[in-house]
Order: sequence, then C-alpha cells, then structure tokens
Amino acid sequence: MQRWLKWFAVLTTFGMLLVLLGGALVTKTDSGLGCGREWPLCHGQLIPDDIPMETLIELAHRFVSGLVGLMVLGLSVWSWRSIGHKRETKFLSVLSFFFLFAQGLIGAAAVLWGQSDFILALHFGISLISFAAVLLLTLLIFEVDQKFDASTIVIDQRMKWHTIGVTLYSYLVVYTGALVRHTNSSLICPDWPLCVNSDPSLPINMYQWIQMGHRAAAGLIFIWIAYITYLAVKHYKHQRVLYWGWIIAFILVVMQVVAGALVVYTRLNLFIALAHALFISCLFGLLCYFILLISRSRINAKHK
Repeated sequence: MQRWLKWFAVLTTFGMLLVLLGGALVTKTDSGLGCGREWPLCHGQLIPDDIPMETLIELAHRFVSGLVGLMVLGLSVWSWRSIGHKRETKFLSVLSFFFLFAQGLIGAAAVLWGQSDFILALHFGISLISFAAVLLLTLLIFEVDQKFDASTIVIDQRMKWHTIGVTLYSYLVVYTGALVRHTNSSLICPDWPLCVNSDPSLPINMYQWIQMGHRAAAGLIFIWIAYITYLAVKHYKHQRVLYWGWIIAFILVVMQVVAGALVVYTRLNLFIALAHALFISCLFGLLCYFILLISRSRINAKHK
C-alpha cells in the first residue's frame, strides 16, 4: 500500500508542476480568454468545433488543473488515512487542496468577470502554496519507512530566522514576477541588469518600475540565499540534508537569475520563460521544506 501511495504522491507532485507551468503558459501566450468569457464551457460547448492555439492552451490548462485537482484530493484523503499519525499530515492535506481549489475559483472569476493585473498576479502564488504542500506531503510519505528521515535535525537561531525570512521574501519575489507577466512588462526594459545599460537613471513609467522592482527583488534573494548557503557549508556539513539542500537552493536561484536575464536577451523565448517559472517553483518548495525542518527542530529542542 505504501509503495502505491509513494508513486501516486510523486505523480501528483509532478502534476502540480504542470498546473503551475500551464498557468504560466496561458499568461505568456495571452490565452486566458481562449474560451471567451465562459467557464466551465468553452464558446458555449464542452469542446468547441473550432480550436485555435489560444483555445487549445486554455482548454488543456483547464483539463490538467481539473485532473490534478482530483489527484490532490485523493492524495489528501489517502495521506490522512495512511500517515495521519505524523503531525504535519492533516494540515498539509487540507492546505494542498484548499489552495488549489482557491486557485481554480480565481481563474474562473478572471474568465467570467475579469480582474485587475494586481489580483491576477496572486493566481500563480496561490497555486505555488498548493504545490509546496503536495511536495511536503510526498516527502512525509517517503519518511514513513525510515529510509529517509530528517526528524533529528537541529538548527540554530540564526539559520532559523534567515530561513523563515528568505522564504517569506521569496513569495514577494514570486508576486513581482507574476505582476511583470500580467502587466506585459517583460520586455519593457530592453537591457539587463539595468533597464537601459547606457542610462542608469530611475524608471520613467509604472511598467519599468514593475520590471526593475522585480529585478531588484530577485537580486536581493540571490545575495540572501548565497549568504545562507555559505552558513550551511561552513556550519552544517554534519547535517547533510541542510548542507546539500542549501547548495541545491543556491543552484536554483542562480538558474533563476540566468533564466531571467535570458528572457530579456532572447526577447521572451517561451521555453526559457517557462523554465524561469519552473526554477522559482522548485526553489519555493525547497524553502518550505526547510520551514518544516525548523518546526521539527523547535520540537526536538523542547524535548531535550
């Protein structure tokens, strides 16, 4: 039974990644109204007779989101019944499905009534919380047979506060990145890292402020994660989950920054833009796992 649960959890986690990337694809290809102002129908039909590319993308995203929603619900119930004795299971089960359901409602509302760009930018972040909860559920499932157990990790106060701070801050980075996409500000600045490399002056309009604000936020998280990785390499070599975890986090944030620069240089290449969304999703999931370890570290300290 546990073997099948593990496989199902892994499939659901990858499914959530597809939901995230599908949402990014809808935004980047301006396919949000590919089915018109109708939901759940598409141009008055379940499957319309005429299916241009934007309609196909929107329909595929709806189908994948619905299927993965059922998988998340199934994983939540299955995990609750199988590993409900682990203290994080029930909370993560509820969290994963609740935020995926909320994401679906926001998406439907955006189609039916429209939303401002600042509200639509929340869509990706809400899905991201559901993805992180599913990822953590999957890791809990793999801990059951004790082949993978990180319950004895001890984290000092400095590392705790840095981890909590950078995780919360990463959500702001995610929001600003989504805002760049929804306001069509991705190429408002033709150069990188400055808006115009020959002119280091301040942005001159809202769209440049949004773009450069995101770049500044991304630059700060790069520096912050680099510093935390330095602390992990220096002080946590004996705790390999933290040691390698932060090295992976640093690699992800480097890839995120490089992808962000390439989005500008390639003039919004679709695959690079999707990779940009993928890297931040994986990074956020990893940071949330560190938060899980911190919560366990506090409990361990109380028992000592």
